[in-house]
Amino acid sequence: MTDTTGSHPDATAQEHPVDGDAPLFGPGSQFHQFFNDPRWALAMVRATVLEAAHPQVGAALMESSTFVVHPWRRLRNTFLSLQRMFGADDQVRQREAARLNRLHSRLNGTDAHQRPYDAMDPHVRAWVVATLFESTVTMCRLSGQPLEQRTMERLYAEFQAYLAVMDGENGRLPATLQEFWPYYDRVVEEELENTEALRIILYKLFDHLPAPPVLDGLPTVWAAGRALAGPLIGAITVSSLPESFRRRAGLPDIPGARTLTQSAYLAIGLARFLPDGWTQAEGLVSLLFVSPDSEDPRARTITAVRDGMKRAGALLRLITPLPAQPDPAEAPGPQRTAEEFFRDVLDQTGDGYLDWPDLAAMARELSGRLDLDEPQETRLYNAYAEWWRELQTDLDTDGDGRISKEEYAAAVPSLAGPALIKVAEVLFDATDADGNQSIDADEYRALFRTGFHRDVADTDGSYSRAAFVRDFLSFMSGRQRSSPYDPLLAEA
Repeated sequence: MTDTTGSHPDATAQEHPVDGDAPLFGPGSQFHQFFNDPRWALAMVRATVLEAAHPQVGAALMESSTFVVHPWRRLRNTFLSLQRMFGADDQVRQREAARLNRLHSRLNGTDAHQRPYDAMDPHVRAWVVATLFESTVTMCRLSGQPLEQRTMERLYAEFQAYLAVMDGENGRLPATLQEFWPYYDRVVEEELENTEALRIILYKLFDHLPAPPVLDGLPTVWAAGRALAGPLIGAITVSSLPESFRRRAGLPDIPGARTLTQSAYLAIGLARFLPDGWTQAEGLVSLLFVSPDSEDPRARTITAVRDGMKRAGALLRLITPLPAQPDPAEAPGPQRTAEEFFRDVLDQTGDGYLDWPDLAAMARELSGRLDLDEPQETRLYNAYAEWWRELQTDLDTDGDGRISKEEYAAAVPSLAGPALIKVAEVLFDATDADGNQSIDADEYRALFRTGFHRDVADTDGSYSRAAFVRDFLSFMSGRQRSSPYDPLLAEA
């Protein structure tokens, strides 16, 4: 394996005995031990960069992904998917694998150089899994705790099993760990490129990373933290990449970056000695998305912390030259301008245009939240496809196959045509899991991940089809800000 030191993992490193009969999934697996390891956050950033450096993955990210505009949503969805895939419940795992396969089957096309890409390509899928495994191994090595050979073999078997659940016999990972390292070196040397997606992740994403929901409304505090953490994470990630790839891609070799990288992994690794529960990934990820007005019992504490941070932000503005940040108290009212609505809601991929990948991203997010099966998911995608055809007919005045914000603002006083009404109807049916023609509190939370807001509920404590469709159309066509719908489609 090519790494920052040019050496392969040390097979004589410290021992972590592994039971040969240990499960490949769930508690007792090697992955389960690493899942709540705080170092894994840096390792996943590194793995994502290596994925994006593959031309096919990079093209799919640029054409169809929402990772630039909605990075926190992507983080939450990735976490949930890994949790389902590596959990102990095989039925949940098979259902998630089927969902991922349906999602990936829709991600194909050609890149800017007219090269085809396909998220179902078994070689590409194998590379994605390979980056997760290799970055986990590198994480341990950079922390001064390299894995013992048997532990690596066990971890590799788990990632092979993960790929096999999705690809079956079509999986393209080498059969043994010994064969993996030449395979990994070959892909790094022959296939990886300095793609646009890689450059965005390293040099743009952290510089412009929006605040997570829990810190929304604290722009000064977030800007100060991001200004410090963004370049640091970028330098650590670049330094940890294979040296041969760094040279070929022209990535900077910052003096002292290797020492910084090892120190960062070592320091973050010390968090493992905190009390149980403090570093649980599930709790930390859910905390990022807690809003002050939710029914989560942590909301009151978060509100008190936010108040303190606002005061700190006010002080920070007095003593630092940070650019002026908007005051949440002066935030726009319930109405959005057409341009704001286009940017915040319609342009899911952030490329400045509305086209099919944007509506597909909405369908993908809604399908994932509701964990839809194939017939329901297909019905929702078809409804969005019908809406896209309607939008093209009505708004694409220059015939370029996409809608600019100028075309949208000039031609649309309302988007509430028959196709959008059909989207609302299909979404209601998907949310109404028990089919009783009303949405109860549990079904509401599954979609919106917030408390059951009685102000939009009917008097009997449910949410009727008519009320749901009315509110959805009001949000999507009237450009109304909405406490449940904003987090669903506009939240970062």
